[in-house]
Amino acid sequence: MYRPTIQTDVLIIGASASGLMCAMGAGRRGRRVVVLDHANRAGKKILISGGGRCNFTNQEVSADHYRSHNPHFCKSALSRFTQWDFIALLDQYQIAYHERDHGRLFCDHSAGDILSMLLAECSKSDVEISLNQTVGTIRKEGETFIVEAEEVCYQAGALVMASGGLSIPKMGASPIGYKIAKQFGHHIWPTTAGLVPLTLQREDKERFGPLSGIAVEAVVRSEHHQFRENILFTHRGLSGPAILQISSYWNPGEFIQINFLPDLDMADLLNKERLIHPKSQLKSIINRLLPRRLVLTLLGQTLAESTLHSLSPSQLDEVAERLQNSSLQPNGSEGYRTAEVTLGGVDCNELSSKTMESARVSGLYFVGEVVDVTGWLGGYNLQWAWSSGWSAGEVV
Repeated sequence: MYRPTIQTDVLIIGASASGLMCAMGAGRRGRRVVVLDHANRAGKKILISGGGRCNFTNQEVSADHYRSHNPHFCKSALSRFTQWDFIALLDQYQIAYHERDHGRLFCDHSAGDILSMLLAECSKSDVEISLNQTVGTIRKEGETFIVEAEEVCYQAGALVMASGGLSIPKMGASPIGYKIAKQFGHHIWPTTAGLVPLTLQREDKERFGPLSGIAVEAVVRSEHHQFRENILFTHRGLSGPAILQISSYWNPGEFIQINFLPDLDMADLLNKERLIHPKSQLKSIINRLLPRRLVLTLLGQTLAESTLHSLSPSQLDEVAERLQNSSLQPNGSEGYRTAEVTLGGVDCNELSSKTMESARVSGLYFVGEVVDVTGWLGGYNLQWAWSSGWSAGEVV
């Protein structure tokens, strides 16, 4: 099949947050840029971020907010294009935003404001964005990358893989970035779903399933990490910000611990109440602090209805343990279907931390989620997209 050939300076695979950011930067430098995407619309994941309001960054951004096999890799890009640089760009376009808990920044109106800004910046530099493009073979001949799309053959001196990860397949997630990385000899750290709800073992699912819809603030711990935010009981298991956060550090077979009352010393409180109100039922004390259905599930009806004077100090210690160190072994996660990000990806040790260029193949770049850098919930993954895309856009 004959395909007309289009020559360009920079070819970007993926009209994603990082891809558009890279295109914008390269276009500003006078480079001819073409962006290809198999979707029918650019920036689809931007539009659903933050429930449609786009949690575009965070007030506090550091390498500590990211997971990677090379924890220092993200430092350079994050310092070269900071959250304040992105906020300055929003100010230029008079995009209103607000801060929520934990420093998270959201658009006042719509995530579409962010996408429109990026597309406007690309348009200023005559960046060509070609949608509904299925990419076939990719090869390099000399200093030129040759990319065969359905109807066109592209030739470019620089190729940027901004194709995202495997999360949310209904939005068009594709493994092409990993495939191209492997094709050119890169090591790929195994990929798994991150920032994802956890499912429960059958017994725990039957126990906690009736609590579906209840949300409480709690501290959730894994072996080396803990997060304090809301958890949400669902009919399949556990969700909510604290669970999504811990899911990126949880490994199959491990237990997690949940403290439902992180601001209290429950053992001390219950022992004091036992002296002051010995005839009070245990549940009358705890129902002031937690939803009644949750209290009954954690303690059982018999224990919950026991009077304080009937319980020994050791029994009250056991009650405190159930409320403040409840141990669960998740059965798994809901997988890429509901995951916000993909853990793992292209090995950072084979990329330049300053430019995102491959150390194996000159002119080949990897940005955004396809790289083995995964942020916490709270705008960190979009900030990584802006920072890594900008870093590549400055040099491609």
